Amino acid sequence: MTLLETLLRGAGAIASYAAVGVILMIVGFYVIDLATPGRLSEVIRGQRNPNATLLASSAMAAVGLIVAASIWSSGGRLAEGLAGTAVFGLVGIVVQTLAMLLFDRVAGISVRDLVKEQELQPGARLLAVTHVAIGLITAVAVI
Repeated sequence: MTLLETLLRGAGAIASYAAVGVILMIVGFYVIDLATPGRLSEVIRGQRNPNATLLASSAMAAVGLIVAASIWSSGGRLAEGLAGTAVFGLVGIVVQTLAMLLFDRVAGISVRDLVKEQELQPGARLLAVTHVAIGLITAVAVI
């Protein structure tokens, strides 16, 4: 294989993983959107709500961790790596959503209530750390 072929193959793999990663991040964003009142993008952009921003940002970071771990664990096998990234990313999104619902029940931290507050709330910080921790746990499980 020539250098050009190697570079083209590598660039194609990067583009493929990036596409799967972006799709997973969009899915993750919309799942968080379903758990918040109103349109999440409007709550963040229009109302400049720090709680919604922190929760969405932490969810995106968690999905990014899972995608990175899936790529790392693929061992250069592109088709398996892309499939694993998609599956593990979706599992991570589901687990994050279940954790939010569980925290709502167990700890009484309601995402819907948090995003109505205009000042950054302790519950938003806790849920944000939970998002990242679940992403990290899922990422390490993938590896």
